[in-house]
Amino acid sequence: MSIGQIILALFSALIVFLYFKKFLLSRSIKQYSASGLKEKMNGGKGSILLDVRTNAERSSQSLGGSIHIPLNELRNRKVELKKFKDKEIICYCRSGSRSLNAAALLRKDGFNAANLTGGLLKYKFNN
Repeated sequence: MSIGQIILALFSALIVFLYFKKFLLSRSIKQYSASGLKEKMNGGKGSILLDVRTNAERSSQSLGGSIHIPLNELRNRKVELKKFKDKEIICYCRSGSRSLNAAALLRKDGFNAANLTGGLLKYKFNN
């Protein structure tokens, strides 16, 4: 095997690993569709929406009543969410990828966290 083939094989293995990791993560976190989130929020069950997008993304559009903590700040700012420990925190971002990571991070610390599948892209499409 040449060096190029070895690098290609390692790169391919890394891609497969990352895809499989995301697949497993998405199966371990509760997922809400855009319509499911709308029903949940209309039901008034006391869920909290957490926007994990950047400040710039947030300034263009957000879901009403949501809390904003960018994903890259979440580890240091989790203490702000302690008052919601008894509620479900539904994380969202643009596409649902960062919010999935945010939900996993919160679950690790004992929060009841979920994810908006497809993020705001799907939410805007369906609503």
